Amino acid sequence: MHVHGAPTERMKRVLRLSVVATLAYVVLTLVAGLRAHSLALISEAGHNASDALALLLSFVAVYFQGRPATDTKTFGYQRAGVLAAFLNALALIFIAVWIVIEAVHRLGSPETVQPRIMMIVATAGVVMNGVIAAFLWKSSGDVNIRSVFIHMLGDTLSTAAVIAGGAAILLTGLHWIDPLLSLLIAALVLWSSIGIVRETLNILLEGTPGGLSLQEIRDSLATIQGVEDIHDLHVWSLGSQTRALATHVTIADIPPSASAQILEQIKAMLRDKFHINHTTIQFENVECEVVHGCVMAIEEVSAHGHHHHHHGHSHSH
Repeated sequence: MHVHGAPTERMKRVLRLSVVATLAYVVLTLVAGLRAHSLALISEAGHNASDALALLLSFVAVYFQGRPATDTKTFGYQRAGVLAAFLNALALIFIAVWIVIEAVHRLGSPETVQPRIMMIVATAGVVMNGVIAAFLWKSSGDVNIRSVFIHMLGDTLSTAAVIAGGAAILLTGLHWIDPLLSLLIAALVLWSSIGIVRETLNILLEGTPGGLSLQEIRDSLATIQGVEDIHDLHVWSLGSQTRALATHVTIADIPPSASAQILEQIKAMLRDKFHINHTTIQFENVECEVVHGCVMAIEEVSAHGHHHHHHGHSHSH
C-alpha cells in the first residue's frame, strides 16, 4: 500500500475522531428521534450509522495496511475489516426496510412530532459533518478518503433536509412531512448499504477488484519485450485497498539473468499502472523438438513484491 509516513498518522487521527463523532451523533439522533417522535431523525441515525461504517472501513484499511502479517495470518488482518463492514451493511439494510414500513404506516396515521428538537439536532449534525468534511478535505489524497468525503457531503445535505422539514412542520403543522422525509433518507441508507455489501462481498468472494479488467492487464503485459503468453491469471483484493495477482508467464528459454529483467518490468507495470503490489509470477518456457512435439520445461520464479517490507522473501529454484 502507499505508505506516506507522517500523513497516515494524521489520517488515522482524523478518521478516528470522525468515527467517534459520527457514532456519538448516531446515539444523539436516535434518542432525540424517540423523544420527538420523529421518524426522520431515527432514519437519520440509521443514515449516519451507514456513514460511520464507510468511515470505519476506511479506517480499518488505513490501520491494517500498517499491521505486519503473522505466520497464521499471512496477509495481515485486512479481511476482518471487510467482513465487519459486510455484516454491518446487511444490518443497515434491515434497518432501512423497517424505516420504510414504519413510514408507510405513519403516512396513514401521522404522529405528532416535535419539530424544534428535530431542527436543533439536525443543525448539530450539519455542523459536525461540515467539520469532519473540512478535515477530510485537507487530507484527501487517498481515494479511500475521497469517497468518504463525498459520503459526508451527502450527509450534510440530508441532515439539512431534516432542518427544512422541521421548519416546514413548524410553519404548516403538517406532520406527514416527517415520514415522507424518512422515506427519502431510508432510500439513501439502502443505496449506500447495498453499495457496501456489493463491494465487500466481491472482496470476500475473491472477485476481480472493481475498475480492473483482466483483458486490459493481459494486453498490457503482452506488450513487454520477451513475454510470449500469459495464462492462469488471477487478480483479487486482500482488503478494501490492497490488490494481489498471480499468473503464469511463458518466456523463451533464456538465462535467469535475462528473465529477472522481464520480471522487474512486469512488476513495475503492475505496480504503476494497476496499483497491484502483491505479485506471484511463475515463468514457464516451451521447448519444441521436431520429434517429440513440445516438452514443457517449467522454471518457477516467485516474486513477492520486494518493496513490501513483510514480503521480502523471493525464492528461485
